Amino acid sequence: MTSDPTRSAHRPAPLLAIAHGSADPRSSAAVERIFDRVRALRPDLDVRTAYLDHVDPGAEAALTRLAADGAGEAVVLPALLTAAYHSRVDLPEVLERVSAAGPWLRIRYAATLGPHPWLLDAVERRLHEAGVRASPDTSLVLASAGSSDPEANAVVARAAEQLAARGPWRSVVPAFASMASPTPAQAVARLRAGGAPRVAVATYLIAPGLFSDRVRDQSLAEGAAAVSEPLGDLPELAALALHRYTEALQSEPSFPRLPAR
Repeated sequence: MTSDPTRSAHRPAPLLAIAHGSADPRSSAAVERIFDRVRALRPDLDVRTAYLDHVDPGAEAALTRLAADGAGEAVVLPALLTAAYHSRVDLPEVLERVSAAGPWLRIRYAATLGPHPWLLDAVERRLHEAGVRASPDTSLVLASAGSSDPEANAVVARAAEQLAARGPWRSVVPAFASMASPTPAQAVARLRAGGAPRVAVATYLIAPGLFSDRVRDQSLAEGAAAVSEPLGDLPELAALALHRYTEALQSEPSFPRLPAR
């Protein structure tokens, strides 16, 4: 099969956002709302979503559908807050298979959503909604999903440092709902034991689900004064998705190549 140039010559490359996916329906609903906002910002753009696990369509099926629909190229956006195993291994494996089956589809692989200062703006917006503002008597926990990849966790730690610099917080520390430490419970307990008069928790997750529930439950059990909601469909995330799309269009069509086995 070959693409039909008359179908795509005057259309922007479609954007396929690929999220992690969850068995919790709140998660995919939040992702869909984010990209509904993207569609509202760019009504000329074919914006599609897919998932790595639990939710249809899967990433490979969605890319194959794009090729069958006549797309000559596409931008694949890992809708993730850090670059870890999913963006470095899982998705490249999918892209390799699709490229082998449909070499006419030029794939531009965008950067993950994070890190980016706009995400910190979104964190602050959610904290404000929860009644939390930076104050010298308040310590903040930035709670993410966590990863087996130390560099992904280091990205979250750097984001905590950047939030601290925006201040004036008493302190800002990272925490991880899985795969790494400290857990949200440990982080809140340590800050309280260290004399923090008030501890707030920022939920550094895209969507609600198991991890956001764990962050909230652990944090409140240890005496956190407030826990913000996941980032969800804030305008900063939609703007950032389009920013990553534009960046990808300015680079050569490519995606990370896996090491030879």
